[in-house]
Amino acid sequence: MVVSGFFSESFYLSGVGAAIMASLLLSIINVIVKPILIIMTLPVTVLSLGLFLFVINAITLMLTQWLMGDAFIISGFGMAVLAAIIISILNLLINNLIVKPLKSK
Repeated sequence: MVVSGFFSESFYLSGVGAAIMASLLLSIINVIVKPILIIMTLPVTVLSLGLFLFVINAITLMLTQWLMGDAFIISGFGMAVLAAIIISILNLLINNLIVKPLKSK
């Protein structure tokens, strides 16, 4: 929902329910499809020093969008790559600033 707030015209979620459903679908896709994509694109990922993982994350976002229909819309693949980068940065910040300090206590 945070990413859709940054790019309201290019990245659309119809509401909180759609965000929860999209996150569940994205989690399932990340568990099932993402490892297959990583193995299939391993040479490209190694040559790009891991930057191709952003493209794989964008593919999983586009697949989620396709499954969600009109409740979750990403305007194009470039927007999906940008959203994947922002989601990765937010995930890194949340893990380092919130999760790790709570685990160390």
